[in-house]
Amino acid sequence: MRFSVYQESRQGGRRVNQDRMGYLYTRRSLMMMVADGMGGHTRGEVAAEMTLQTLATMFQRDARPLLPDPAAFLEQSIHTAHRDLHRYRAENRLPEAPRTTVVACVVQDGVATWAHVGDSRLYLLRGGRIAQRTFDHSRVQQLVASGAIRAQDVKEHPERNRIYNCVGAFVTPNVEIAKRVPLQAGDALLLCSDGFWSGLSDQDITVAFGRVTVMRAVPELMDRAIAEGGVEPDNCTAIAMSWAGSESMDMVPPTESPVSTLVIPDGAVASTVQMPRPGEPSADESLTEQQIDEAVAEIQRAIQRASKVIEEK
Repeated sequence: MRFSVYQESRQGGRRVNQDRMGYLYTRRSLMMMVADGMGGHTRGEVAAEMTLQTLATMFQRDARPLLPDPAAFLEQSIHTAHRDLHRYRAENRLPEAPRTTVVACVVQDGVATWAHVGDSRLYLLRGGRIAQRTFDHSRVQQLVASGAIRAQDVKEHPERNRIYNCVGAFVTPNVEIAKRVPLQAGDALLLCSDGFWSGLSDQDITVAFGRVTVMRAVPELMDRAIAEGGVEPDNCTAIAMSWAGSESMDMVPPTESPVSTLVIPDGAVASTVQMPRPGEPSADESLTEQQIDEAVAEIQRAIQRASKVIEEK
């Protein structure tokens, strides 16, 4: 596979950036992910972190070097992340599990398959237009679909942040899986949190991706999204990939961008999944410094336990 990819996350006016992002790839499979921890609930950054770590661990286990069934993998791994969050809740005696939205996409054999829960989005851009996009699991998206409000009214609607489907809720999330989409050279896939897309119009996105590379389009759009977010803009996170096409094993890998997966050894997995830095603040303002350190250490232990369970299956 050959592709160009760029990812970035910026903290807006919030005290903690609860967004997480990352991508992994083998010689023949690529997975990109964005999770947005829900700030109205306890430890949203924990939910986003653990969700991406669960998906990444399962990808490393199953992509050898292809996933047998990308759609089934995405559904199963997100459900596993949901169970991991409830295990974390029980072990830490929390009143509710941490919650997050998530969007993830797998590309292999030139075909993209994606899944989402909540209002983190995926856009497929092709030929200067948005060819496909996920639809938010939110109250305002229901209102738009019913014709009760216009799409341009979503940003200012008082119920914009009401999500009815997420990872970590009391009920098992409904993982919405898109149909398989064969990619064409020049296609772009954009995965982003609501802090990114809510400050942008469809035209903003298509124009940016139509005139510059993903390496420039994402930061330019991020600047605009933050500026449009007001005095306290939301955290803003996005990953974008431009598809350059498949390649055979006898081709000479390029030495410059785009990425060629042929340069990594058989059985290896390249990863950029983000990990929390030691001492990163918790969403709970009442925690002491010692409690913050203990919470971060517990996140790491929970991730390790989940990884061990996955490996033993």
